[in-house]
Amino acid sequence: MTTLQTRPAPPTAIRPRLVARTGLYTLLAANAAVVAWFFVQAGFASNTLIVLGRLCGLYGALLMAFQLLLVARLPWLDRRIGMDRLTAWHRWTGFGVLWTLLTHVVFITFGYAQASAMDPVNQLVNLAETTEGVLRAVVALSLIVVIGAVSARWARRRLAYETWHFIHLYTYVAVVLAFTHQVAAGTTFTSSPAATAYWYTLWGAALGAVALGRLVLPLWRNLRHQLRVSAVVPEADDVVSVYVTGRDLDRLPARAGQFFLWRFLTKDRWWQANPFSLSAAPDGRTLRLTAKAAGAGSAALRHLKPGTRVFAEGPYGAFTTLHRTRPDAVLIGGGVGVTPIRALLEDVTGHTVVIYRVAVDRDAVLYDELRDLALAKGAELHLVTGPVVPDRLAPRELARLVPDIADRDVFLCGPPGMMTAVLGSLGDLDVPGRQIHFERFSLAG
Repeated sequence: MTTLQTRPAPPTAIRPRLVARTGLYTLLAANAAVVAWFFVQAGFASNTLIVLGRLCGLYGALLMAFQLLLVARLPWLDRRIGMDRLTAWHRWTGFGVLWTLLTHVVFITFGYAQASAMDPVNQLVNLAETTEGVLRAVVALSLIVVIGAVSARWARRRLAYETWHFIHLYTYVAVVLAFTHQVAAGTTFTSSPAATAYWYTLWGAALGAVALGRLVLPLWRNLRHQLRVSAVVPEADDVVSVYVTGRDLDRLPARAGQFFLWRFLTKDRWWQANPFSLSAAPDGRTLRLTAKAAGAGSAALRHLKPGTRVFAEGPYGAFTTLHRTRPDAVLIGGGVGVTPIRALLEDVTGHTVVIYRVAVDRDAVLYDELRDLALAKGAELHLVTGPVVPDRLAPRELARLVPDIADRDVFLCGPPGMMTAVLGSLGDLDVPGRQIHFERFSLAG
């Protein structure tokens, strides 16, 4: 029976996420105010369109720097907000960059055309030919338009991840071209030594964050830990666990519920990175991932040989007990999405109820481990089987399994359809949003 015993709640889990979000919003707002100040100090042109165009260009540059920060994969931000949410914010900020810079070009072009009596097309060509840095800006904007087009949902679904990622790398080329345009043609950039220092600092910090989070930190950690495959264990016909060992793994800041981008350095797969969650809590000696053969990358895991070198980026993700708000918890996993749930069961404290949703019993990979862990920790384990319809995790069913679910933290991971349905059920049961923890593992395994 589910316990109704009341215990003091741990420190509120909303605080780490709230602190990180507030910090980001404050940082963006403060920089927006600084940009406006330097813009005013630089003085206004006589043409209103040119004034508005310059302001749009400055805020486009600011958004571009902020966009880089969101995908820098800085551990402090990632642990508190999660890569899925940061990536979503990056995507919407990217569209903001696109429309802001398009507005910048249109207003500047029409403004100068109004003053020179040239038509807008010839005016833009003239600016590109005669004004230093404008041609670079046109190329940068063209790259941003292409990247924005392939990032739209209808295009993203039709492209292989590797193709999309390769095109997306041109963002860095656009950033460099936009910065050199700003140096060459930006009146606000050169209006005062303070303005020049500010923009150099802003761009340096943004690019430095990307270099640190995406290059320096992964290289340093892999050189330090020297990861290798130690064993490959089939869990089912289409599911396999890979055990990875290395040096000083007790100093790797990984937590149950997080994931890595794994790159197995074989001759045919070294170039491909796949995101898989840890399926066991890190113990300082071994890391374990468990994956279902859903594509070429995951299917190839079964053929890995012990001793294979591994390059792992991470750990990533905010799906951890750092965000606990209540003393007791419910862990809900579906299909192979149970892997981070199984790891969290080792780490979670208080009374815990585990709900494992599969179509049929034979799909319940790692069930024996879950059963043994639940027994050892005094947790309840419910295996829920059956077809999608009727919904076995509808509000009434969840309330029957966990009568006090509204007083617990809920950790949820599974296929997108299941997650959407369960989130709806939790809403119907009035579970507060701050107590619901999930990540969209389309990015994370």
